[in-house]
Amino acid sequence: MPFKIPKHLARELACWNNGSGISLQEWVGCVGNFDLAVGYSTVFWPTFEVVGDYLLTDGWTEEAIKGFEKLSNSTPKSVEWVLNHLHLIDIHASSDVEPTVEHLLRLGETLKEIYSAKLNWQFPNRPCKVEFYIPEDADDLVGYQISFWQKKWPDDPNT
Repeated sequence: MPFKIPKHLARELACWNNGSGISLQEWVGCVGNFDLAVGYSTVFWPTFEVVGDYLLTDGWTEEAIKGFEKLSNSTPKSVEWVLNHLHLIDIHASSDVEPTVEHLLRLGETLKEIYSAKLNWQFPNRPCKVEFYIPEDADDLVGYQISFWQKKWPDDPNT
């Protein structure tokens, strides 16, 4: 997917250097910080781990997994999907910059590529399906999500 800078961000970049502009990478160097960079590494290069039969983002306990397994209509696929999902809007839950559809589409496509590459590399014997979920209502910004599950799980009868 060719990279397209969102319009409002392109306008911001153009204002730098007395109107001469600045690249997106240079802008990150000016307004970002190393604490954010370290935090972003957990979003853009998450740690995945095998827990029992599941392949999950790190941090889930057996007790939490069992709680999701006990829910009515749960399947291994649905448990894995729920435990691995991330609402993109939660990356900056209390940001001064309101997210746009343009932001979330770019982030979602990028995360889908990253998760796919990392899962294929680290778990070649556990093929996964990575889903970037885009809500039917494009303006439902909370609905943009990324998740994954192992392809070994049968399709859910409830979906």
